[in-house]
Amino acid sequence: MGADRRALGRVFNEVPELYDRVRPGYPDELFADLADLAGLPAGSAVLEVGCGTGQATRSLAGRGWRVTAVEPGAELATLARQRLAGTPGVEVETSTFERWDDRGRRYDALVAASSWHWVDPAVGWPRAYQVLRPGGWAALLGHVVVRRPGEPEVYAETADLHERFSPGNPDWGHPPTEDQVRATGAGWGQVEDPGPLFGPTTVRWYPTVQWFDGAGFADLLRSLSPYRRLPADVREPLLDAVADRIRTRLGDRVPRRHLTVLRAGRRAVVPG
Repeated sequence: MGADRRALGRVFNEVPELYDRVRPGYPDELFADLADLAGLPAGSAVLEVGCGTGQATRSLAGRGWRVTAVEPGAELATLARQRLAGTPGVEVETSTFERWDDRGRRYDALVAASSWHWVDPAVGWPRAYQVLRPGGWAALLGHVVVRRPGEPEVYAETADLHERFSPGNPDWGHPPTEDQVRATGAGWGQVEDPGPLFGPTTVRWYPTVQWFDGAGFADLLRSLSPYRRLPADVREPLLDAVADRIRTRLGDRVPRRHLTVLRAGRRAVVPG
């Protein structure tokens, strides 16, 4: 992964409070499924890669797991420590996963919530294998934006605005339907495969939805990398126009639907 992609991953550090407020969390059912799948009783040691402001960390700790959370963004890590203050069994360390000092610690599971795509796969997968105990599990969590046929969807209603303010941007496009996403659910998703280091994946989906008014939806977009990388003099007029469109044409209440996904695989036994 090039330095430009790693730099893009740091844009969330610019807006930690916004990120914490608008980004979707993860359903409790997902963590219950992970506990059953990986055989993780209370007291298990879990390494979280890229904890952000601690959305998933709270749920991991809520299972009674001992969590080491690694976050490269200093501002995000600071806010995570504040949000998790008083939560037993949680330690937040500021580092990229690639350069993180494990100090010989080993874990029963590694969890990355909407973060593994920022990790250099040439380093990340071997490190994951190294820091997991034999039989440990790697679990990648994420959200895929989906649309529901027949329901107004914000991008469809604002595509003209996106083209007006940032024409030809390859990031613009209509979200898929839920059925289209489920049909591509095998393996580790849109990250490089770990090869023989981890066994076959188990994939589970969880439909989730957030509701926003125009201002709230604009704030959500402000927290997303395709919008963070726009120059401010492009991004802010675009998002003001999106917010106004939601207020005037969509009743100032719109859904943001996701399929939240759990992809988990067991650490393999590699000969030699």
